[in-house]
Amino acid sequence: MIATDVAVVGAGPAGAAAAITLARAGRRVVLVDKAVFPRDKCCGDGLTTGALRRLEQLGIEPESLASWQPVDAVWMRSPRGRRVRFPLPGGPGTYAAVARREELDAALVGLARAAGVQVHEGHAVVAVESRGDHVTVGVDGIGPVVARYVVAADGMWSNVRKLTGAGDAPGYLGEWHAFRQYFTDVAEPAATQLWTWFDADLLPGYAWSFPLAGGRANVGFGILRRPGEPTRSMKALWTELLDRPHIRDVLGPDATPEAAHKAWPIPARVASTELHALGGRVLFVGDAARATDPLTGEGIGQALETGELAAAAVLGAGPTWAAVAAERYGEAVHRSLVVDHRLARGLSRVLSVEPAAAGAAAVAGATEWTRRNFARWLFEDYPRAVLATPSRWHRRMLAGPGAFARAREHP
Repeated sequence: MIATDVAVVGAGPAGAAAAITLARAGRRVVLVDKAVFPRDKCCGDGLTTGALRRLEQLGIEPESLASWQPVDAVWMRSPRGRRVRFPLPGGPGTYAAVARREELDAALVGLARAAGVQVHEGHAVVAVESRGDHVTVGVDGIGPVVARYVVAADGMWSNVRKLTGAGDAPGYLGEWHAFRQYFTDVAEPAATQLWTWFDADLLPGYAWSFPLAGGRANVGFGILRRPGEPTRSMKALWTELLDRPHIRDVLGPDATPEAAHKAWPIPARVASTELHALGGRVLFVGDAARATDPLTGEGIGQALETGELAAAAVLGAGPTWAAVAAERYGEAVHRSLVVDHRLARGLSRVLSVEPAAAGAAAVAGATEWTRRNFARWLFEDYPRAVLATPSRWHRRMLAGPGAFARAREHP
């Protein structure tokens, strides 16, 4: 038996952020994951301004990630073929970047170990039972882990959800579905620039090409799930998408698939998801909390944030008051994520109609001011609905620096 203050299940960004935050605050933490790191993770690999700031606070060093590629703008093609460049602030710091999840997640697990977290890779959770003022987590190959709290960061189909009876209705497949493939030897536009294509048949989804170091790119597309439209059709659509002239021109004639394509579901309904179980002893974070952005499908920043919010709730409530931890966590998620997600969901519905999507692109690209500020809003330089939430207002809320400014100043 392993006794600890907090057991964290899942060592992706949400779980790692929670574990690091708790360990640095002096708590004993056990982190378990059924995978062995480094491991590939289906993702677009894009990092928003908000995600980058959180990664900097956790201690990530960009130079340690071989695929790290800073981005200074996003190129967007509207449904009617108009191309617009939306520049990000020139500094100080980095406002957008791309890094393979295989490297990023392994680095976060390394930070957790350095913080004193007891990490167990390659071990699955097989049981979760409430025992009054603690929870017993059965871990295959290790035995029981007894903890005051459990932070469940084990993905969309969270096993902890199922084991605690907080699972979704049978057949839940997420709100979105995404498809990606890595390419090598891409042309200069794809190797250095971030591209999004809002083709009419994908709306409100889009296709993307995100640059990685070494002449590589993460290329993919995401679509909204619709009744009667099976996602298996994405495989056939992928071949046709890659052959579209505006995408082929960016990737270049020498672009070569690096590995097989992969697909994954995206859960994006944090506003209607149960965030805790077992009286507050279990808190769900990241994809287990369905916290992905419903407008862009971005989830790394949201994963990091929910992990840190769960850790703060545990620290604030102490070992005894689980109900207080659940209440504080729910309030924090509502204040920090739910309002933004409702706005994003509404915009996603608007963008599902071609004239509206084309009109929105035209308005966003109308002037230098609109292009610059749209890029900052899109990449979460500040919360999406910040103007509607006075509790989040502060003096520099619309003029924050990028991440890793000091690293840029002192290479």
